[in-house]
Amino acid sequence: MQRYFQLFGLQPHRSEGFKLSTAPFFIEKLRDVVGLYLSPPENALVLCVDEKSRCQALERTQPMLPMELGYVEGVTHDYKRHGTTTLFAALNVLNSAVLATCKPRHRHQEFLGFLREIDKAVPPELDIHCIVDNYATHSHPTTKAWLASRSRWHLHFIPTYSSWLNQVERFFALITDKAIRRGSFTSVKQLVQRIDHFVTHHNANCQPFRWTATADSILEKLRRLGSRISGTAN
Repeated sequence: MQRYFQLFGLQPHRSEGFKLSTAPFFIEKLRDVVGLYLSPPENALVLCVDEKSRCQALERTQPMLPMELGYVEGVTHDYKRHGTTTLFAALNVLNSAVLATCKPRHRHQEFLGFLREIDKAVPPELDIHCIVDNYATHSHPTTKAWLASRSRWHLHFIPTYSSWLNQVERFFALITDKAIRRGSFTSVKQLVQRIDHFVTHHNANCQPFRWTATADSILEKLRRLGSRISGTAN
């Protein structure tokens, strides 16, 4: 049986998750965001913005065992909880440099405060094209009013269930794997310090996440996926 699996390239032990977007104007939003990646506008900065909410300060009940020759890193499964923080991040698609800050809550007030930080950090002669998801704080009336009074700001919403379109998610995956998940923290303050240290190191050595997929190639993959789903249904 194993030989037949290898012959036909079958891997029955594996599975992948997926979720098709049902957003209105999906194609238009897809082309808009991908267009910003492949052909950024002149005299402008393209930023991918999102929040990583409820980053937990978990303290392992026993010390971690370091990786050694013949042994993987050992981490206890139980821990103590010391609170949470929300990581706000804006990734520059030109070079993957990140402007980040941690805040205790995840409301429109905190999101608007982060937009103000971005506004101060970006040179005034540049427009700001900001790619965000559909979380409620991003379209709160207060947020909309603030953006409406600043002509250089342009928000671009990705379709629902399409977080893979927002490049800042790649940074969140990096910091989760390398700084948060494998750490042991006695306080939220210590967790925030680790996050700040990781961001500083990332910015000192950052390389752009190179986006190569065109909107047409993505739509073709989605068409093939739709065909597979239809075939399964039949």
